[in-house]
Parts: sequence; structure tokens; C-alpha cells
Amino acid sequence: MSAATAHDTSGVQSAPAAPAVWGILNVTPDSFSDGGAYLDPQRALDRARILAADGAHVIDVGGESTRPGSQPVTPAVEQSRVLPVIAALAAEGLRVSIDTIHASTAAASVEAGAAIVNDVSGGLTDPAMLETVAGLDVDYVAMHWRGPAAVWDAVSDYRDVVTEVRDELRSRLEAALAAGIPAERLWVDPGLGFAKRHDDSWALLRSLPALADLGCRVLVGASRKRFLGELLPPDHDVEDRDLPTAVVSVLAAEGGAAAVRVHDAHSTVLALATRSAWRGTGAAATSERARREVPA
Repeated sequence: MSAATAHDTSGVQSAPAAPAVWGILNVTPDSFSDGGAYLDPQRALDRARILAADGAHVIDVGGESTRPGSQPVTPAVEQSRVLPVIAALAAEGLRVSIDTIHASTAAASVEAGAAIVNDVSGGLTDPAMLETVAGLDVDYVAMHWRGPAAVWDAVSDYRDVVTEVRDELRSRLEAALAAGIPAERLWVDPGLGFAKRHDDSWALLRSLPALADLGCRVLVGASRKRFLGELLPPDHDVEDRDLPTAVVSVLAAEGGAAAVRVHDAHSTVLALATRSAWRGTGAAATSERARREVPA
């Protein structure tokens, strides 16, 4: 499997020199950051349009929360939440990813217009996932996964978190290839915060090149996670984590990430544009809001 560059993003429209920005759209009642805010389809569509205007290249739609304490939902419930939104976004020409652990939801979402399947379980939850994706001709993200939130305390001990996560991701990539998913369609995600202590997440961020050595693109999802909240006062609002998220996105770019998944596209797009200006690879603000805020 040959290494791909940040430009080689089959599931991303107009990918920038910096990592592509994936905007998070949780169509759920119980996600940790914005649960319930976008459960109404029209509000979800409005939010997706804002993410796109702010520079997001992909809208990552999820209909089932994975936060600690959340309740699992059936594929039927999940699909009732996400399919109308995906179809509407695809009809507007937006690139869409479906965040799901269910093969049937992946297939239905691709039929509705999704171009990427983002599976936080890396194919470990639904035995049909990998073979299903192999028949869909879309990109597939395998996140590092050691089980649902209820078991995290029991499985979060690592002797060497970077080596173990890399090896476990390699195993999922091998399974995906064996199922027939083309190498150029594969991504990995280190699963920051999923059965990871805070120090583990930082160690993985510092070691992104080791994950890129697996030979496929790396997606980083640090947005608003608790290990970033540790940098802020105890009484902070979750939106206050957008600033450290933007900083981490720049550092992830330096580490070779091909995409970053964020709640607030505006701050991350602007931070990445600042990085590009610093590196002499382009200084233009790439979101409509950033262009409005920068005086001529």
C-alpha cells in the first residue's frame, strides 16, 4: 500500500494544500458537544451550510452518539436521522461522509449520496461492514477501537500506546484489504479519547508520522475532546475548546494528517491558512466568513 499525500483525498472536494477539514454534523439527541442541536433536519441542513461556508470540505454526518453514557440506537433509527440530511446535502453538491458502525446504514447512506464511510469501530462492530464497503466504491476510515465506552476503563492500559495503536490499526487495514477495499480508499484514525487516557492522546498526536507509515491517509479527530478541556478553566464552555482544537489541527498538519475533523470549521480553516502563509504555500482565507472578516 503506497503512502498518499494530503492532496490525494478521493472523498474530498477542493482539497487544500493543508489537511482537508471535515465538519462534524451530529444529528443526535445526546452527542457530548451539541446533542439535540441539529436533530431537526432543517436545522441540520442550515448547520451544514454554515460549515461549508466556513471552509469545510466534507460534512461528516452522524446519527448515533459514541460518548460515555450514550445509548446505542438501531440502524433503522440511525437511518431515519441521517438519510434525509445526506440526500439533501448531496443534492446541493456537498461532499458527505457517514459516521456509522452499521453496514446497512453505510450502504443506505452511500445510496443517498455519501462518498465516505467513517467507522469508529474499524469494522469490529458489524461483521458485514468491510465487505459492504468493498462493494460501494467509496473511501473508508478505520478508527482505532477497543470497544464501546462502557468497557474503556478495562481496555485503556497500554505499554506503548503508539506501537499498540499502530499495530492494531495495521490489523484493521489488512482485514479491509482482504475484504476487497482498495488500498487507495483507506484511511486510519488514531481514535483520540476512545479508550485513551489524556497522555495517550497527546502521545498519539506527537507520533502521527508513525501512523502515516502505515501507508494510508490519517484523519485526526481531536475536536472539543476532554483532553483539550484540561487546558482550560474548570468552568469553561465546550465551545472554548475550539481554540486548542485549531492549534492541534495545525500541529496535526505538521505531523502529516490528511484531514482534521472539527466542530468549528471557521477557526480551524483560518489556523491552517495561517500555517500556509507561514510556510509560503498560500495565505488566502478559504472560508466565506474569514474573507468577510479580513479587511481589503
